[in-house]
Amino acid sequence: MVGDRLAGMLISPLASARRRVAGALLVLTSLTACAAGPGARLAPATDAAALPPAVIAALQRARLPQDALAAVVVPVEGRAAPRLMHQADQALNPASVMKLVTTYAALDLLGPAFTWDTPVYLDTTPVAGRLRGNVYIQGRGDPKLVVERLWLLMRRLRALGIDAIDGDIVLDRSAFALPAHDAADFDGEPWRPYNAAPDALLLNYKAVAMGFTPDTAAGVAHVRYEPPLARLQLPTSVPLAPAGTACGDWRMGLQAELTHAERIAFQGAYPAACGAREWSVAPSDPSGYAARAVEGMWRELGGRLAGRVRDGQVPAGLQPAYSNPSPPLAEVVRDINKYSNNVMTQQLLLTLGLQKAGQGSFDAARGVLAQWWQERLGPTDQPVVDNGAGLSRAARLSPRALARMLQQAWASPVMPEFVASLPIVGVDGTLRRRPALVSGAAHLKSGSLRDVTALAGYVLAASGQRYVLVAMVNHPNAGAARPALDALIAWSAAD
Repeated sequence: MVGDRLAGMLISPLASARRRVAGALLVLTSLTACAAGPGARLAPATDAAALPPAVIAALQRARLPQDALAAVVVPVEGRAAPRLMHQADQALNPASVMKLVTTYAALDLLGPAFTWDTPVYLDTTPVAGRLRGNVYIQGRGDPKLVVERLWLLMRRLRALGIDAIDGDIVLDRSAFALPAHDAADFDGEPWRPYNAAPDALLLNYKAVAMGFTPDTAAGVAHVRYEPPLARLQLPTSVPLAPAGTACGDWRMGLQAELTHAERIAFQGAYPAACGAREWSVAPSDPSGYAARAVEGMWRELGGRLAGRVRDGQVPAGLQPAYSNPSPPLAEVVRDINKYSNNVMTQQLLLTLGLQKAGQGSFDAARGVLAQWWQERLGPTDQPVVDNGAGLSRAARLSPRALARMLQQAWASPVMPEFVASLPIVGVDGTLRRRPALVSGAAHLKSGSLRDVTALAGYVLAASGQRYVLVAMVNHPNAGAARPALDALIAWSAAD
């Protein structure tokens, strides 16, 4: 744009020569700095440090100082100088935007078609519908072993002709080596599914979906639970609130008791005005969730169990009776980024450790990620990934480093799968309710925590130029920064 304006100006031959030299140097610097490969860096842009006026105005309305925001806007190809470089080297908490690092690394290292297997073993042959031995289910980190796929897994067991198991169902969760986890540690809300811990045999994200359907004739709302959980007291109905009660904060009105390991209870009522609603919660016994879900599904399918469901390991030399493959990694990454699923992201990070270092631990996984970053982007500006999901107070990443990674991702063979995984502003995912300022032309991942608001991804401008956009706000009033980030998106798209 600057070149277009200069082309129409009358200047002296000497000035013209000087400008041609300066322009050539600028292009050479930009190309050198932004070329793909280890150690590549974005071109310095001291002239691009000033924030757009609309962004400044929005920050002022939110009572946020300009230095609360760090931002980068740069062409995806890296062939021109950045449009914006504002505090680009600040190492900040990116919240869920960190998922971009984990998911791109996974696509690059494992490939979009990578799948997880969950094999099932029998230690004896069933006779006349009875298995006089044990069933073993081996978890290998599948992030998407949800209710429907758990049903298929157990249905295949029934299809082998097994009606009754005289022994135990043994859950092998040894593929991951995980530290102790307290779901209340992060924010004191352990019933939130986003606080669930990873697990080699992760079933339905360790959550139970409670469906409420009002029945005005009976004066109750019927309650269903998915998946069925064995040995857990679950009420099948809850009283309706008085007629005319507005829906409002219906979850609060239920007065759910979610802290007891053996039951879920409701002390309140459900407003009929809400119609049918669903609420997902994490039961208070996460370590026992898998056993309850497996037993509950087995019994719902008509299977009998004389023993119990317990943890253990598959005996050496035993061959699987069948295996349950996951959806491909590209689909898993799409779910992660579109809906910002924390526990799926942690499963993915641990899988990198398991597949590339032979150990399903966070330390091994972080080592794999650090080596990958060095090979792809050089030894500097390494992110502090913590659990890889951004659900962390320790995670750190600079806008410049993330922008470099996004440029590299755009030039990579997995670009279609990676970009397709990002929410489209105003269309889907976590940004479906965001104003469609650029008519669906912005693919961005959002992130938010207490004191953190962030956005990163790609914006297609009116000129046809596509930009990498990264913006992070770390400030006690970060939640008020959303209009400023929306203004930054609109400014980027208006080129």
